[in-house]
Amino acid sequence: MSEKLIGAAIFGQSGGPSSVINSSAAGVFIEALKHSDVITKVYGAAHGIKGILDEHFYDIGEEDIAELELLRHTPSSALGSVRYKLKSVLDDETDYQRLLEVFRKYNIRYFFYNGGNDSMDTCNKVSKYMQSVDYECRVIGVPKTIDNDLFGTDHCPGYGSAAKYIATSIMELKLDSTVYNTGMVCVLEVMGRNAGWLTAAAQLATYKGLGADLIYLPETPFDIEEFVKAVQNVCAKNENKCMVVVSEVIKNAEGRYVGEFVASKTDLFGHAQLGGVGQTLANIIKERLGIKVRAIEFSLLQRCAAHLASKVDVDEAFASGKFAVQSAIAGHTDKMVCLERDYSAEGYVCRPALMDVALAANTEKKIPAEWILPAGKGLTQDYVDYALPLIQGDCKAPLEDGLPRFARLKKVWGND
Repeated sequence: MSEKLIGAAIFGQSGGPSSVINSSAAGVFIEALKHSDVITKVYGAAHGIKGILDEHFYDIGEEDIAELELLRHTPSSALGSVRYKLKSVLDDETDYQRLLEVFRKYNIRYFFYNGGNDSMDTCNKVSKYMQSVDYECRVIGVPKTIDNDLFGTDHCPGYGSAAKYIATSIMELKLDSTVYNTGMVCVLEVMGRNAGWLTAAAQLATYKGLGADLIYLPETPFDIEEFVKAVQNVCAKNENKCMVVVSEVIKNAEGRYVGEFVASKTDLFGHAQLGGVGQTLANIIKERLGIKVRAIEFSLLQRCAAHLASKVDVDEAFASGKFAVQSAIAGHTDKMVCLERDYSAEGYVCRPALMDVALAANTEKKIPAEWILPAGKGLTQDYVDYALPLIQGDCKAPLEDGLPRFARLKKVWGND
């Protein structure tokens, strides 16, 4: 056990939210409040790192514990999220100097940051800077991304619930879209960045006998002519009925995003704001084959559907936040919480552990090539075996007047 470091803790959320990101927040807050002998104040940054720079954060000690517990079942980012990329300290030290000023002013000695690849980059940069100026602050990244593309962790909190929503929705749509005696092609567009983990969740619906006919991941080059032929072949065998699930980030053989044909903007991290892929492909099918087509974009529903949250996912998100606090108090810093699965165990066994945060910064984990079947035929049983344990259990918010009772935080400013 390291020598006690006494001071305040601050927690921030960054990037796209999920249905369980607040469960990690609950894990951090509830655990941190238990250690008042070490952690003198617990703050929640409004809109992530930007809230710290702007000196806007909440005093979590003013919140009711019952409301913090309800965060386990509340989707989105309760504190507000942000997409703000810190420049390299070699290019511009302004933000880092400001962070140090705020940390010193409030004696912040524990920094927890909840997010994905870019958020871990922020975590890594802040940690390294504080070390370089000899300011003792223990920094731990808490993983979050529905994309499941964080390097170093078996899977990421947020993925299991999103995968469960996608698989369930596809099963429901399969039943609905095939009821008529006339044909229709459904093109379903699923989120992602450069990895197809979310789109792969369609295979779980196939596993239950109500899946898509074709599944296209960004890990495999996409050819429009081959796509049209594949849809045509399915329709010829199935009364002009076909369901296609496609990642918004599919690329052609030249490595260009198909979505870039319609994308006109980039986000603050410089990533193309994709979308419209499903509609674009639907238009091509309608024009080429003359069949009725419907394009459906799952969009934000994939990441906010807490009514279908996986209990495994909710519990692991909470455990990740709790473990981050315990690890920091024990003396660890410059780390990210990761989930380690014991594949040799009978049944599903997974525990939180630590890894160097630098390893997860700006890196991406893609689906193993050997799990992907050719020509849009889906994925192997290996993926199903990997993903099924992550979607188990039901974990919903309590109901109030028949509707979910989400957390209602007071959000008392901690910097007044």
